[in-house]
Amino acid sequence: MSTPTSSDGDATPHQAPELSRNARLDRLPVTRRHKRLLFGSGIGWALDAMDVGLISFIMAALAVHWNLSATPTSWLGSVGFVGMALGATFGGLLADRIGRRQVFALTLLVYGAATGASALAGSLTVLIILRFVVGLGLGAELPVASTLVSEFAPRKVRGRMVVWLEAFWALGWLTAACLGAFVVSASDNGWRWALALGCVPAAYALYVRLGLPESVRFLESKGRHREAEDVVLSFEQEVTPEQLADIDAADRENPAPGAPDRAAGERSIWSPLLRRRTVALWTVWFGVNLSYYGAFIWIPSLLVDQGYTLVQSFTFTLIITLAQLPGYATAAWLIEKWGRRLTLSVFLLGSAGAAVFYGTASTEATIILAGCLLSFFNLGAWGALYAIGPELYPAAVRGSGTGAAAGFGRIASIIAPLIVPPVLLFGGPLLLFGIFAASFFIAALAAFTLPEQRGKVLDV
Repeated sequence: MSTPTSSDGDATPHQAPELSRNARLDRLPVTRRHKRLLFGSGIGWALDAMDVGLISFIMAALAVHWNLSATPTSWLGSVGFVGMALGATFGGLLADRIGRRQVFALTLLVYGAATGASALAGSLTVLIILRFVVGLGLGAELPVASTLVSEFAPRKVRGRMVVWLEAFWALGWLTAACLGAFVVSASDNGWRWALALGCVPAAYALYVRLGLPESVRFLESKGRHREAEDVVLSFEQEVTPEQLADIDAADRENPAPGAPDRAAGERSIWSPLLRRRTVALWTVWFGVNLSYYGAFIWIPSLLVDQGYTLVQSFTFTLIITLAQLPGYATAAWLIEKWGRRLTLSVFLLGSAGAAVFYGTASTEATIILAGCLLSFFNLGAWGALYAIGPELYPAAVRGSGTGAAAGFGRIASIIAPLIVPPVLLFGGPLLLFGIFAASFFIAALAAFTLPEQRGKVLDV
């Protein structure tokens, strides 16, 4: 019996000759290499979350130790998101030109080094400048990592794998909450020790560069077919020929319900076939960023303003953060049951209801309960959003499409910390969280207009 060959004429032991490399990846079960890719990308994701989460605790601590008013404190919270907006936009463009893995490693190096340097800041001005640099790296990394995982994940579990990637955010934010509760609050210089730990991503960047594969879709788009073939073979070698034969037989008996998106081959996110989904995706990103960062960056400081000590505030936030984990787990299960669009919309509506509840909470028990519900629904929505984004665009503009949406959303994350002090002064927590609830509701309406991509083949 002759051995099938690839399109390059190379002997490939397991696949039928008519299958493209992307189809060969799509049909695989989850292998150890998939898990290594998910874990490797996820650790970088968790380190990102730790960095973003830390600033909420540092804001509260510096307001006490440096006697800062609300306005300069809000700028400390916002300036990182200015960098994130630029980083997300240009990072996505770079990912479509030089590769997902290269940008992933570079961004980890940039923001890890800048975070470590922030620990030595002697003034608010220096700290704000360094936070901007941190944001550049952080903003570019997140959409690139989700695109990389989405392009390797088997079609039947693609959405679930991206949600599990997003779940690493909860681990990072939980780490930040622990650092806040036990390191930042321990002394006047506790915030410096916490930021010093941000150097970890710089060392991790080398592992990312050497240990993770480059996107097959990206390699093929650049004509690097030999490298693409080697990457596919490395995944196929972890599956026996008998397993692949069983998969092929099952696919013939139960063909995939989804077909390739009709927008395949489009070269601009504003083309007639893509512009509507681009507008809807940008609307979701804006609404989620405004509400999430407006609430969670300020929650520790808001609790201090309500009369709780730093230790109490950070402890409450730690408990609230724990609710993120079941939120991700539920979204990961539902996204392949209900589909992307319905899962995202439901979690956004749940976030709107939780925001209203938090705005009316006045006792320790209700604050914690409302905060936990907000964490559960909001972070579940984040997971679904990161899953649906890369699926909306063909490979040629996938990185730039997801990056541009994230970049536009970061405009809201810049605005959010700045509007909190005046809104609180004018209307109190009820008005503030009412605005967040309205933002979640509008995002839910926009999410429901997105095309359902569950089970569809990612365009080349």
